Amino acid sequence: MIRAIIIIIFACFVVCGEAAAADIPVVRINGSINPVVADFSVEEMQRANEALAPAFLIEIDTPGGLDSAMRRIIQATLSSRIPVIVYVAPAGARAASAGALITLAADFAAMAPGTNIGAATPVSIGLGGGMDETMKHKVVNDAVAYARSIAEQRGRNLDWAERIVRDGASTAASEALSLKVIDLVVDSRAELLKQLDGRRYLREGKEHRFTLGDAAPVVREMGWTRRILNAVSDPTIAYLLLMLGIIGIFFEVSQPGVILPGVIGTLAILLALFAFQALPVNYVGVLLILLALILFILEIKVVSYGMLSVGAIVSLTLGSLMLIDSPDPVMQISISVIIATVVSCTGFILFCLWFVARSQQRHIISGQEGMVGEHGRAITAVHGSGRVFVHGEYWDAYAEESVAEGAEIEVVGVGEGMRLQVRAVASTATNTRE
Repeated sequence: MIRAIIIIIFACFVVCGEAAAADIPVVRINGSINPVVADFSVEEMQRANEALAPAFLIEIDTPGGLDSAMRRIIQATLSSRIPVIVYVAPAGARAASAGALITLAADFAAMAPGTNIGAATPVSIGLGGGMDETMKHKVVNDAVAYARSIAEQRGRNLDWAERIVRDGASTAASEALSLKVIDLVVDSRAELLKQLDGRRYLREGKEHRFTLGDAAPVVREMGWTRRILNAVSDPTIAYLLLMLGIIGIFFEVSQPGVILPGVIGTLAILLALFAFQALPVNYVGVLLILLALILFILEIKVVSYGMLSVGAIVSLTLGSLMLIDSPDPVMQISISVIIATVVSCTGFILFCLWFVARSQQRHIISGQEGMVGEHGRAITAVHGSGRVFVHGEYWDAYAEESVAEGAEIEVVGVGEGMRLQVRAVASTATNTRE
């Protein structure tokens, strides 16, 4: 009986294992190729290899991304034991820059009608106006050699691989097929797998055959943590979150007790720091932005006649410009966004500073200091001591010069024991604030 149960359990494990192995994992890259996307793609590819899946499918629609993230995916693709399929889809999609090289590295490359591939020239954007000619020559030659080596390993068009890097060439799906850049142009994922069934691919110099069998494509989705990180890892969104956090923290410091801006600001800064894990961040830029926040806060406490604010604006601008340290335009923050954000943030902060400065210059109307300058009436004659009626209350008072009973008085100070120092005023008209 026990032996029969063990056999049944073992058979269930075998059947489940075969069912899992029959699945073809599908990962969709829709957007820039960043470390989050690379981690997820490589992790799923490794799982597919461990499960001995018939193949691993990447559906791609990307403008490009980080070189380091691209190389991680390509390395995993070239070392995969199972065939890797890259499909540029849906219609209207593109595999540009890093996406083009990932497509070249696939065992089977396919495109949907109406898609394009190419434009993989390294680009440098920065404060210094980009790379000098010598460095640019080195970077381009390195990228050309990398693209040609991938194309050679997969038996694709070497000259085309060089042209997309050196000249930034981009090719439509039908032309890419005729140039032997890709293997198929198909309308759908199902049609792609059907046409690939039985095709051969090389692995370690040996020829293997891709067999579809009963395998079905199964889309793998990111977990919620990666989804959040991927959503906020867009450089512009991460930058805007950081600036929102700075505004919230500044408003809370300048107007203590409001609470909500401080909470929102703290959450925004934490999300921005979370996103910076997946971005090529220059932390000098982050420090300059934080320095700007400190200078704005000091403007509240220190009389600098606007010099601290000027320094804060300069620091904020420089920090914003050098925040993202990447030559890829996909990972850059638009200059127009930076200008609009800096102007909006500094305008809001300076507006708050103006209100703070104005409130500090107002006459005090509460507490002991608020009594000075108030008018009232002497209830008794006042000299060494006496009683007065001020601001709706009776007070003990004294005066350096005698004040007659019933005379209008003005408070000139508050002494020990809350005794008011008063003096007589010329008019005896009743104070409207009594």
